[in-house]
Amino acid sequence: MNSAESSDAYPRGVKVGVDVGTVRVGVAICDPDGILATPFKTVLRDTKKNSDVRYLVKQAAELAAVQIFVGLPRTMKGDERGSAQMASDYAQALVSELQRAGLDVPVNLVDERLSTVTAHRNLHEAGMSSKNHRKVVDQVAAAGILQHAIDMQKARGTDVGRRVHAQAESEKPSSAPTLRAASGSESDSSTRGLPS
Repeated sequence: MNSAESSDAYPRGVKVGVDVGTVRVGVAICDPDGILATPFKTVLRDTKKNSDVRYLVKQAAELAAVQIFVGLPRTMKGDERGSAQMASDYAQALVSELQRAGLDVPVNLVDERLSTVTAHRNLHEAGMSSKNHRKVVDQVAAAGILQHAIDMQKARGTDVGRRVHAQAESEKPSSAPTLRAASGSESDSSTRGLPS
């Protein structure tokens, strides 16, 4: 698997977008040229066994993915609250699982303000009834996150988001990574939200 060779480069190839929710995880992929992100799958969250995280790792291997973008939900003012910490924890668990699988696939957190709102609006405009949104809204939101990231990479000519690194042994908790919400924040080089 290829990763960015320098801080100014970004990997080219199939990329994966992830929208993390408390119940479901939306997954999207893009073509190797990074032109169009498409909804791929919605998987149920499994906070006890992390089977959803293992599923993502399996898909990354099968697709020969070069990068994964996990949406970082922020408030409209740019603040990070509990849901942002949940996404950060999820991205960290994903990095750990990729490392265990021997895969060197970069994971970046990117701003995802309004991605779910935009996904619901797009589904409504496409004629889908509100009661059927739940089945696909997470993967549509993931496609929005991924499209935003690949568009920004092209516009800036550099990688975007905040890279998630494997924790050093001294930083790892004594038990498996938890994916519960907690407080904390960090800056992100991706400062623009999705267009509304």
